Amino acid sequence: MTRYRIAWMPGDGIGRDVMDATRIVLDKLALDAEYVSADIGWEFWRTEGDPLPQRTIDILKTCDCAMFGAITSKPKEEADDELSPDMKGKGLVYRSPIVRLRQLFDLYVNLRPCKAYPGNPLNYREGIDLIVFRENTEDLYSGVEFYPLPSDLRVALEAHSPRMKAFKDDASDDIAISCRVVTRRGSRRIVRKAFEYARQYGYKTVTLVEKPNVVRETSGLITREARKIAAEEFPGISLWEANVDAMMMWLIKNPLDYGVMVTTNMFGDILSDLAAQLVGGLGFASSGNIGDDFAVFEPTHGSAPKYAGQYKVNPIATFLATRLMLDWIGEKEKADFLEAAIAGVIAEGKVRTYDMGGSHTSMEMAEAVAGRL
Repeated sequence: MTRYRIAWMPGDGIGRDVMDATRIVLDKLALDAEYVSADIGWEFWRTEGDPLPQRTIDILKTCDCAMFGAITSKPKEEADDELSPDMKGKGLVYRSPIVRLRQLFDLYVNLRPCKAYPGNPLNYREGIDLIVFRENTEDLYSGVEFYPLPSDLRVALEAHSPRMKAFKDDASDDIAISCRVVTRRGSRRIVRKAFEYARQYGYKTVTLVEKPNVVRETSGLITREARKIAAEEFPGISLWEANVDAMMMWLIKNPLDYGVMVTTNMFGDILSDLAAQLVGGLGFASSGNIGDDFAVFEPTHGSAPKYAGQYKVNPIATFLATRLMLDWIGEKEKADFLEAAIAGVIAEGKVRTYDMGGSHTSMEMAEAVAGRL
């Protein structure tokens, strides 16, 4: 009987390419695991009206964790247009399957390490080592949205917020609302995870990236909770606070000043992409969607349909996501071996995909990393 049961979800486009490359590395590591195929992605939306079928959810419930490649996501109108004819007119609404997974399994930590490995020609600066803790289930991604604005909701909003008067001349079908939902529970647990990580790995600061001077209630809530947790539970680690717009500037100017950063969902999505570009771009950006009992690991890039099946793209982000998975399941020695092999290939510079200025394939990169294992 295998030790681990891992759901295997390549998804769409280059998701399949990078996951094929990742199996070469995992097989060389000889992880005692069963990889269980599970359906997810655009084709299942188009033909079944659901990019995350119930059968996949059932599979995930039987697994220790999941590896995920990439999916295609499109705006509402385009998603509706691409439904197969027999699926149209059924009132189906597309919603990102990865967002659904995060909420269904309460994967409240989105962990995004961004590290400048020596020898990477794409590094903005050597020595960058950033970790973004992004709250993963709330905020503007909560799915509480309205269009057109229901009349009873409009009346309630006007009764409770004088600022709604600014929109009194707009018809309800000219107003769309997305709710930024931030809870005390969600704020406290993501901040605490960031501080625990900082303590475990010796970081001296945690930077809270928000906008409480303008987004007063939601950013204000997480800021207050962060201050309490820092003072009461982690007196040896300094809490820094930065407005999200200023942080974009400071990360470019002084990236070595920062280590662990924590923020809400939307800000975290933006912040982590900037941090990824500092260390080579999305080809080096891994992500762990982590809950108390389950986790999904993925690269943060999209499906890049124009490159699908060409095995052209950089699979290192998926290898680094695999490292996160190995660490999470307790295979720390294998995780360290894998990171060392990745770092060695980057430093040597003999094998580089197109984004790094080379011409090697995803599979050749995988063979190079596997060769160092």
